[in-house]
Amino acid sequence: MLVIAAMSNLDPVTLTVIQNGLIQVCNEMDLAFVRSAFSPVISEGMDRSDGIYDATDGSLIAQGELGLPVFVGTMQFSSRAVIDRVKSHYAGKVDPGDVFIVNDPYLGGTHLMDVRFVKPFFYKGELFAWLANTGHWPDVGGMVPGGFSASATEVEQEGLRLPPVKFWKKGEMDQEILSIILSNIRIADQRIGDIKAQAAALTTGEVRLTALIDRYGAEVVRQAIAEMRHRAERQMRAKIADIPDGVYEGTSQIDSDGVVDQPLTIKMKITKKGEDLLFDMTGSSPPCRGPMNSVIATTKSAIYLAVKHIFPDVPINAGTFEPLKIVEPEGTFLYAMYPRPVSGCAAEVSQRIAEAVFAALTKAIPDLLFAAPAGTSGNLGVGGYDPERDRSYIMYLFTGGGYGGFQGGDWLEQRLLDHRHLQDAAGRGAGAVLSRAVRGILFARRLGRRRRVPRRLGINYAIKLRRGEARVSMVMDHGRTGPQGVLGGAAGGVNTVAVNQGGKTYKPPHLSKDQDIEIGVGDVVRVSTPGGGGFGDPARRKPEAIARDVAKGYYSEAEAREKFGHLLPDREPLARS
Repeated sequence: MLVIAAMSNLDPVTLTVIQNGLIQVCNEMDLAFVRSAFSPVISEGMDRSDGIYDATDGSLIAQGELGLPVFVGTMQFSSRAVIDRVKSHYAGKVDPGDVFIVNDPYLGGTHLMDVRFVKPFFYKGELFAWLANTGHWPDVGGMVPGGFSASATEVEQEGLRLPPVKFWKKGEMDQEILSIILSNIRIADQRIGDIKAQAAALTTGEVRLTALIDRYGAEVVRQAIAEMRHRAERQMRAKIADIPDGVYEGTSQIDSDGVVDQPLTIKMKITKKGEDLLFDMTGSSPPCRGPMNSVIATTKSAIYLAVKHIFPDVPINAGTFEPLKIVEPEGTFLYAMYPRPVSGCAAEVSQRIAEAVFAALTKAIPDLLFAAPAGTSGNLGVGGYDPERDRSYIMYLFTGGGYGGFQGGDWLEQRLLDHRHLQDAAGRGAGAVLSRAVRGILFARRLGRRRRVPRRLGINYAIKLRRGEARVSMVMDHGRTGPQGVLGGAAGGVNTVAVNQGGKTYKPPHLSKDQDIEIGVGDVVRVSTPGGGGFGDPARRKPEAIARDVAKGYYSEAEAREKFGHLLPDREPLARS
């Protein structure tokens, strides 16, 4: 990234207004995208993001506040890939109205379903910045509807892979590229709405950013961007300086890669010295056969976001990441090279990386950290045919789960809501919306109840096929081991999946991953997502907190007395406390 000197002559009030103005430009792009997108996973699940990136190297300038956090780091890598492509294939030339499309995981991406649009922004004829966004398309072809193939062994089996190409040329969509895309994905007629919404969001960004620069002038805005980056780096370094110097280690585990039924391990060694953090994951498991490999952009982004979660008051831009040094974990499953399959990297592996960061740094700064959250997006894809409507459909569902305990509180306390995890965003509740769009599926959801463990609440839901036929595929995690507790806390409950087919129950051999499970009318898929880990010794839990858990139904009174009897009075029923 470029090292830009801070401009000390900028009025602090002007700087603050411009900084908030740039974020507002991104937020308006977010809103334009979400309001016009066709797919519920974008419009209701909020699985998308928008941002502004440096004209020279694609480094992050500002990002919208309404998208998925994991895209914060990856989109600057994909913007950089577009810039490199322009230099190598387009003689360094772009025009107003050009829009590039790219979803290649190995070129700064995540998985194939996250499709990025990148657009040059010109101000008075000069390239000033790049505008970019990401939207999760419900399908990009491949072996299974929805793209989450649990048994893919090469990326071509996961769907259509697009290098950076000009989808719009001087404002006109390339109909031949559109035809190639629509000919390779399922339910193609519905994707055109998402494509136009994604492009319209960038147009909104052009209008709003032009208005901001018109007000303050291009040079003043450039100075503000440089100063924002400088200050973010200084703030992050000040936060890091308070961490005691030393080497801190943590691990996390992935159930399996979906092909070989053996766990994958992330070994995280963090060296803190002065104002820098060095992250070394070179001791992690080697590349895997199945889709749980992570491309380097996602691996780095997961670390960036983990640290940002620990220090949420540091603004997000390229300066935020400068003190975070990462040893590239070549030779591990965290440095995927073509043709390794990667569909699980953004939604699952990224969260395991963050979990390893948290596990390591909890030893150094327990007051600022928390036990592991659910750590899985619970990706569930259903592709079927509805005879009543005489049409095929795809439903993609992601759900999340519980939060971990922290110093002085349990799970969904407000402090933890301020530390929203990498995939949580606004996606809570997306399942009911998605099933309403697919009328042949009945969706039921309830929180807790069957996961009666304080500090470890998950989500229980079921989908029932009402008519027609369908195939179910899933790439989830934490089915073998629950999210880890810290400082003596117990692990959270595990992810479970069960499919009731014609009166018989089927459970995936890989616990949290499977594909092409055929279901018929009346069949039910039941999922219970993980809860968060515990923080601290449960033997020190206060009786009034246990009574509250019983009153809320997290435990039965018998379960509470069996588990915490030595801490409880023998007199009145706990539920009356």
